[in-house]
Formats: sequence, structure tokens, C-alpha cells
Amino acid sequence: MSDLSSRKLSRRKLISTGLAATAGAVGLGVAAHLAQKYGLVPPDHRGIYGLGETLTYASQRLLTRHSLAREFSSSQISKPPFANQIEPLTDEFKRLQAGGFAEWRLSVNGMVARPSSLSLDQLKSYPSHTQITMLQCEEGWSYIAEWVGVPLSRVLDVVGVLPQARYVVYFSMEPDTWDSIDMADALHPQTLLTYGMNGDQLPVGHGGPLRMRLPRQLGYKNVKFITHLTVTDDLKKFGKGLGAAAPEFGYAWYAGI
Repeated sequence: MSDLSSRKLSRRKLISTGLAATAGAVGLGVAAHLAQKYGLVPPDHRGIYGLGETLTYASQRLLTRHSLAREFSSSQISKPPFANQIEPLTDEFKRLQAGGFAEWRLSVNGMVARPSSLSLDQLKSYPSHTQITMLQCEEGWSYIAEWVGVPLSRVLDVVGVLPQARYVVYFSMEPDTWDSIDMADALHPQTLLTYGMNGDQLPVGHGGPLRMRLPRQLGYKNVKFITHLTVTDDLKKFGKGLGAAAPEFGYAWYAGI
């Protein structure tokens, strides 16, 4: 290990140890202040659970920023994979589905050099990634599936993310369904915009034609029917400023496993 790597590791250990020790010895309030100093405060840090959310997010970012979710063998794929309930399909979705999603577009804007509108064929033309990972729901069920898609990092490279960007906000075709992730998760190699599942197209019941796949976070972060991405440095202007729709109903913005 190089001296630079050793210094970075030592600094990371020092900060994470300090967060844990401070939380235990003095209280979560001081630990949250330390997290804020290093820019590790989640957008839902206010409220009754806010200090705990801050400590969880800061600790996991320091300790698991580059960790990988477990990947499985093909023999471990669930048969059949569970598909939870989806909202009734809109007339617009049915129209796009009837056309084989040829007119489906993923628009990308915000803090990017080249705002874009990408078709499924364009997304499929980029180098793909395949992973066999588990989707875990906060309700207690889970399943293992093979997911195929384009790494989100590749799409962000295509549009040219500006240096000051901190988050990617992603929107579903389902009404009032959206979420966001920080750049650590956006650029993670296992974060995919998936269009395939178990050797076939991604079924509508699982979010087809395009779903965000975050194997390091709980299922509700894996939003279905993705149509739009906005790259930003501030989440306060989206919804109620909590980083996603889910925290407005009591869920945590950061749902790391």
C-alpha cells in the first residue's frame, strides 16, 4: 500500500472512529456536527430520526463507499422472482408499450455539459453490465435475479457531469415517484439502468422498460419506469427537500444494506 493510500485509510478510520466514539460518549448531536464538517449529512437529517440517519449515512459512506454488493451464481436465481404491486398503467404508458417502447426516452438534464434524450436502443448500444444480485425489500421479502443494463456512470459520462454535481435525481413515469442518490452511488460500478432480466427484456411488472438498480440499497430505492434524470448540487428544490418521495412517508433517504 502506498503512503498516500495509507494516509487516506488512516484519515477515514480516524473520522469513522471519531463519529462512533462521539456518538457513544457525547451524543448524536456532536456526531452529526462532525458528519456535517465532512459533508456527510443526508437531506432528511431533520426530524425525530434525523440524527440517527446522519450517523448511519456518514458511517456507511466512510466505511463502505467502494464496497460491492454480493453477487450470486445463476443456479441461485429465484424462480419465479417476486414482483410487487404496481400502480395502474397510464394511457401514455400503454401507448408506448404498444409501440414496443420505441418512443420511450430517458431525458438527462441539470448540471451536465450535454443535456440529452436517449432512446432504449441508444442505451443498449453502450457497453452493458450483467450482475446476479439480490433485491431486498423493506417489507421483509427478497429475490435473486440476473440484471442487465448500462452502468449509470456511463450515461453520466456521455452527458458530461459538471464537477460541482453532488446528486442524481431520478424520476419514474409513475405519478409522484422519484428518488435520488449521491455521486458515490451514482458512479458505483453496480448501479445500473436496467433493461434486461433473467435472459429477457425487463418485464413491466419489474419496472420495464427501464429501472434503476441499486443492489447496495433497499428495494424502494430501485425505482421502476425511469424516464428522467436531473444532476444537481442541491436537493432542497425537489419535493419537500428530503431527497426523495419516500422520506415524506417515513422512509429513510439513504437505505444502505
